Amino acid sequence: MPVYTLPELPYDYSALAPVISPEIIELHHDKHHAAYVKGANDTLEQLAEARDKESWGSINGLEKNLAFHLSGHILHSIYWQNMTGDGGGEPLAADGVGELADAVAESFGSFANFKAQLSKAAATTQGSGWGVLAYEPLSGRLIVEQVYDHQGNVGQGATPILVFDAWEHAFYLQYRNQKVDFIEAMWQVVNWQDVARRYTAARSRTDVLLLAP
Repeated sequence: MPVYTLPELPYDYSALAPVISPEIIELHHDKHHAAYVKGANDTLEQLAEARDKESWGSINGLEKNLAFHLSGHILHSIYWQNMTGDGGGEPLAADGVGELADAVAESFGSFANFKAQLSKAAATTQGSGWGVLAYEPLSGRLIVEQVYDHQGNVGQGATPILVFDAWEHAFYLQYRNQKVDFIEAMWQVVNWQDVARRYTAARSRTDVLLLAP
């Protein structure tokens, strides 16, 4: 039985238009995300076969494939929930997300500073990657990460709470080679309620990093 399954979208294909076209949402979810799910499951089966046969010649490639496909699955699962057609703006106490707003201000100085950093991190990925807002448990602060592919350049232990997909398949059919325009448009569909829930959940986990026995 598959370990990982493709989650259903929390909205229909047209829900994020005109920021993201229905065609892109359908292709991105049903084909690209589905491929990462299949890749993760296939790699787990291949690793099980390697253990059974004690055949480790391909272990480097298999471990890399698992990290790639599983991370792709996880980030896309967050990505869909991070967006809504009724989103945008910035997190405000009046909207019930005051703790997130305070954390952004404390960690980056202001929402404008945070928006600029995440936008630049996402827009300047070399090739394929993501811009990610993550909760870092050691300091208890929010950080921005520029992720290569799905799994590279990631700090250990940080929990993603807002992700911007900067792979070409996320925007090229609509924005062509204008990645910067796509990233700027993404701010119009951010679901701050979802981001705030993820922030609260990440903060509530204690002893995430066991630095000493």
